[in-house]
Amino acid sequence: MLSPESVLEAQTRIGPYLARTPLLESSLLNSWLGHDLVFKVESFQRTGAFKARGALNALLLAKSKGKAVDKVVTVSSGNHGQAIAWAGRLLQLRVTVFAPADISTVKRQAMEGYGAQVIATNTRAEAETAVEAMKESGAHFVHPYDDDDVIAGQGTACLEALQDTAQHPTAIFGPCGGGGLLSGTILATDTQTHRVPVFGAEPALGNDAVRSYRSKAIVRLPESPPTIADGARTLAVSARTLQHLLRLENFYEVSEEEICYWAQWLPTLLKVAVEPTSAVAMGGALEWLKSQHTRQRVLVILSGGNIDRLTYQKIWKDDLLREAPNSRVRDSRDSNDRRAL
Repeated sequence: MLSPESVLEAQTRIGPYLARTPLLESSLLNSWLGHDLVFKVESFQRTGAFKARGALNALLLAKSKGKAVDKVVTVSSGNHGQAIAWAGRLLQLRVTVFAPADISTVKRQAMEGYGAQVIATNTRAEAETAVEAMKESGAHFVHPYDDDDVIAGQGTACLEALQDTAQHPTAIFGPCGGGGLLSGTILATDTQTHRVPVFGAEPALGNDAVRSYRSKAIVRLPESPPTIADGARTLAVSARTLQHLLRLENFYEVSEEEICYWAQWLPTLLKVAVEPTSAVAMGGALEWLKSQHTRQRVLVILSGGNIDRLTYQKIWKDDLLREAPNSRVRDSRDSNDRRAL
């Protein structure tokens, strides 16, 4: 299994090229919830998401190992493809990204803006066949999450947060697609003297990772799930990421309504872009906080902020700001009190 030191090494390797993203808090949200929430905001990262970390680490390592890296190919629904395209331009590599036909417009435009060739495919199987053909012709493949070097790079987001906060969190929450971010986050906590428990969160409509976690075996979805969280539409985690995910303290499923709720409230409170996949992590954190009877300090990793117009319209189809977050915690506490009686 990948060692925690690989995250420290990745931080040294990629640090000169990337932004050290900020930690933000909302005093109003903290007062409402009765807990302290600290957000690692990866929407400030290159390409607008944490994926730049793993992509750059993987390509820098490939070049340093003497591999003949000239052409790069990957499969992505958006953020990973943007990251590979950006890193490829930085390192002067030719990049091809195979993407689903329903890819976010803003993410496709960003990939092409970085110089990548984007090829839409109707099915994942079609994309994988095309990738294999390119690999045989000499292209270097970087998997979105089933890659140790990618995982190590993703872990630097949590590592930075732990290094930058004066008071360590009592829990860490991150969203799950293929499991690369959570795998790296768990490794990052292993670098600390006192390890902080890590929790995962996933859309209930695409709960393959939660089911894999519970059954301790990979569960694969038959088709791309219809969740608004496009960064979590993967069909299955990998054996590589599952071995890390099994170390999670717990795993939460988040409804579409809850995802939209936090995709409205977090930008309002923090004044930053928050894409639906990021909101999944906050949905999981709130569910855990409902059962906590002492004040907690929670680190929530907001994975990115890339949202296209259609997704934005879906998020704001209903005005969910009419219900303040304190009502959700209060309703849960009142219910718990009634059960205790």
